[in-house]
Amino acid sequence: MESVLPWMQEHLLAVVAILITIVLVYHYLIEKETGAKLSKRYRNSIFEAQSKIFLNATQYLISGNKDLAIKEFLSAVDINRETIETYFALGGLFRSNGEIEKAISIHRSLIARESISESHRLRALKELAVDFDKGGFVDKAIETYRDVLKINRDQTEVIQALCRIYEDTEDWDQAYNCRIMLSKVGQQNQAETISHILVQKAKQHFEKGDFKKCEEDLEDAFRFAPSVSAKILRLKLFLVSGDLEQGKFLLLEILKEHPMYASFIFVSIAEDFKTNNEELKKSYQARLEVLRKYFLEMDDKDLISSASVVLSKVRLLKEQGMSGEAFDILKGWMDNNKNSSEVMKVEYIKLLIELQKKDEALEQTKGLLQNLHQTLAKHYCRQCGYNSDSLFWRCPQCHEWETIQFRWKV
Repeated sequence: MESVLPWMQEHLLAVVAILITIVLVYHYLIEKETGAKLSKRYRNSIFEAQSKIFLNATQYLISGNKDLAIKEFLSAVDINRETIETYFALGGLFRSNGEIEKAISIHRSLIARESISESHRLRALKELAVDFDKGGFVDKAIETYRDVLKINRDQTEVIQALCRIYEDTEDWDQAYNCRIMLSKVGQQNQAETISHILVQKAKQHFEKGDFKKCEEDLEDAFRFAPSVSAKILRLKLFLVSGDLEQGKFLLLEILKEHPMYASFIFVSIAEDFKTNNEELKKSYQARLEVLRKYFLEMDDKDLISSASVVLSKVRLLKEQGMSGEAFDILKGWMDNNKNSSEVMKVEYIKLLIELQKKDEALEQTKGLLQNLHQTLAKHYCRQCGYNSDSLFWRCPQCHEWETIQFRWKV
């Protein structure tokens, strides 16, 4: 001990420095523990407040009150501006509420953040593309969707959105490219849809009178899938070229595979044939009449058992002023099919009236009125139920291809 004291006296400055360091370290550790507790309590209070806000916002959303839900989310942002999910929720709400500019502003602010993760930045970019899409800013939507694909090409939803935009705007070249891309990353087979797109390209060439390019695109369409629209366009090309034997064979093939399309076929091929060549126009109409006659003379048992085929024949005969022949066909059908549809019965009554068979027409009308259902549109989509009197290959509502179903309108 006696030896220690002289040493301490000689090294007093060093001893004091060591003691001061120990005291500082002790206070640092105490303050760190206290700060951690305070920080934890602070975080817990934020969590409790945000949980309450999110619960309120959810209740407002369930009740359909988007405005109050937006106010709640804004409150959450004020409490903690680092909560990324709150911003995403708020942006989505603004968009669904029609406040596109506010949604765009939020998603742009997220993209511009330096501290945000790359996955969140990509998500914000996708949301921004949807904002532009929903707001009708088509060019910006396309550009932003493509920016997303530059970062990650395996974005099925993004590619689907681009497919829809290009198909809506009838940019068939880009629509084709996007469907090819989708076929590589998606699970669903795109062959039938690609075939339809190529048919649309071919139709554009057909309308311009460029039948060679039309045939080239049509060949590509058949390589993907022999869709009904492709076969009908090929039937029109046969009428242009004058190859009626092939035309008759193809017509029979379509009717056997899809008898419900009987009326649709003749509506499609009878559409205005646009050409400056009057000679070709006359030839086309003459060949069309030959094809109609061939159809009317068909007595294939499978075909004449189809209500669509029979009704198509009846209406074609009526257009040609051959009501007597139309009546004979329809009466034969009615006699063999006692539970005929309302449409067949109405067509039968029309013919009875036209042929002055008034007593029978009155009797048939009384029976029909007792069970007549509400009149419906001629066509509907089997995918989403969309109704329309107009023909469509691609549903205007759900955007699916070849989902059209036919019902004969009373």
